[in-house]
Amino acid sequence: MILYLHGFRSSPRSFKARVVQKRLEEMGRERELICPQLPASPKAAMELALLLAERHAPHDLSIVGSSLGGFYATWLAERLDVPAVVINPSVNPLKNLEKHVGVTTAWHSSEPFEFKQEYIDELAALRVPRITKPERYFLLAATGDEVLDYRDMVAHYAGARQHVIEGSDHAISEFPQYVDEVLAFCRQGVTQ
Repeated sequence: MILYLHGFRSSPRSFKARVVQKRLEEMGRERELICPQLPASPKAAMELALLLAERHAPHDLSIVGSSLGGFYATWLAERLDVPAVVINPSVNPLKNLEKHVGVTTAWHSSEPFEFKQEYIDELAALRVPRITKPERYFLLAATGDEVLDYRDMVAHYAGARQHVIEGSDHAISEFPQYVDEVLAFCRQGVTQ
């Protein structure tokens, strides 16, 4: 099973989530994907992710997380001892998300949601200062990420398998080129 965790203001309808879903469908593995809509509250998001993950962890689960979802994936991977692919992950969302406190909308919906000040503290409680098993992770990062600095990602996931893309962007617009590499790591990780 693959638990896909989307980023801030995103959804299961995100570009990368749809690419993963489509590729799994093409492989006849569509039942292997779990891709929930995460609540705005980091605490509630992790409660939901844990509920879904614990049904399959540790022997039949890998996690894929993008941006803030990569931050969440790291926390879950450390807690459940499962493999994780982190795609342009937010290493320290505390410094990036403070400016988003207030009412906003998601990328795939015009429905408003509130990102509360207390969520910053919830993020702080989930921060993993240092990964414990680098071999558990696969980092896919883009040097052209306009939102997050790929150098922070490379440093945080030191020792992990890393694929640094020259250029590109935060969304990794050419993600279909990399989806097979992501899925191969997921499959390899759960069979070790």
